[in-house]
Amino acid sequence: MGSNTAEPVGTAAPGADEVRAPGVLEQRGVEFVGYHDLAGRPGFKMAMQRHGDRWYLYLGHLWHRGWSVLDVTDPRSPTLCRFLEGPADTWTIQVQVADGRMVTALEKPNEGWGIEPGRPFEEGAYIWDVAHDPEDPQLLGHWRTGGTGTHRNFYAGGDLAYMTANPEGYVGHLLAVVDIGDPAHPTEVGRWWWPGQHVAGGEKPEHDFYLHGPAYVVDGRAYLGYGRVGMVILDVEDPTDPRLVGRVSFGDLGSMLGCHSAVPLPGRDLVVANSEAILEGDGDPVNYTCVVDIADEAHPRIISTFPMPRPEPGAPYDSYYAKGGRFGPHNQHQHQGHPDLAIPDDQIVMAYFNAGLRVFDIADPYVPVETGWYVPEDPPERRGTLPSTLVTQFEDVLVDARGYIYCTDKNHGLFVLRTTGEGTRP
Repeated sequence: MGSNTAEPVGTAAPGADEVRAPGVLEQRGVEFVGYHDLAGRPGFKMAMQRHGDRWYLYLGHLWHRGWSVLDVTDPRSPTLCRFLEGPADTWTIQVQVADGRMVTALEKPNEGWGIEPGRPFEEGAYIWDVAHDPEDPQLLGHWRTGGTGTHRNFYAGGDLAYMTANPEGYVGHLLAVVDIGDPAHPTEVGRWWWPGQHVAGGEKPEHDFYLHGPAYVVDGRAYLGYGRVGMVILDVEDPTDPRLVGRVSFGDLGSMLGCHSAVPLPGRDLVVANSEAILEGDGDPVNYTCVVDIADEAHPRIISTFPMPRPEPGAPYDSYYAKGGRFGPHNQHQHQGHPDLAIPDDQIVMAYFNAGLRVFDIADPYVPVETGWYVPEDPPERRGTLPSTLVTQFEDVLVDARGYIYCTDKNHGLFVLRTTGEGTRP
């Protein structure tokens, strides 16, 4: 259970002094493995590849423009190999790696995230080679949207990348299918948007927030967290002509962003979909994580919701809403067909902002049960402008094929964790 005395130690960078990892406030069914300070650059989205007998983790950053490469072959002592400088005044927060290529999103930053509004930015996505030297990515090409750039993209190898793009003339992000077979000359081959987004074509938008991404693509279908529209299923057998198959709306539940992620579970006709908490405190408390039955993919139906995490007895706060910062779901672990990542089963692993890492069991998809959590002490030092109260804010989570769990935070470094089997369905 929770403890205030844990003092794990991790390595900050090659040759650097050791940096003491934060202690733990709440813990059940999850154990600490390692920590890295990331040289003071908190990470955001993560990707991974195995190269020979080495395991490499790639991170985008929230408060710094660029990407980091870490060797996590020994997850107890991650090693920072390199930081790649990115373009100035640009969000470089999203990254995908597959088939020896890395796709890094570039986009106009939102206000309030430490970049002065109105400054020139880069947009679209870079394509890199990480096959020849995984510690030293080489830039191969650049795809541009002609608008504000791309957010969370999907690339599972091969020639096609499914970009969450915001071209000129559209409200919100849409799906752009981009051929990167010749990475020096990437080409858009398909596009799909919800009716109303194409304002330059005379359409009238219903919402401000549309596709968040990524478009999780498997077996000719794309599953999309499409903001206020809800969860959308597309037929992408012909990637040049994506077509709507089905949609489920979550109504006015969740934050202003709407549906954030939609992750299909292999062989189960189920998708786990969630919103993203946006406002701090109790500003938008009815955020959700739902299990959606897609057996009839033209008519998906919500069959259950995940329980709301609560602080364990003895925690130094009575409610996560009162703790400060955001509380609610954010990113799920996504396998995306990657051989070096864990395949989802009954265990759903999620980053939950100020509630840290949460683990849920959906062996019975009608009755999800929370079985584990890990909440560290709050950051000792502010690295960025948010949250307004300096508390833990777990952002992204990734699980490798060995079972190690990697978590990023707005003001902490990188946590490496692992489930213990202690937290099981009662």
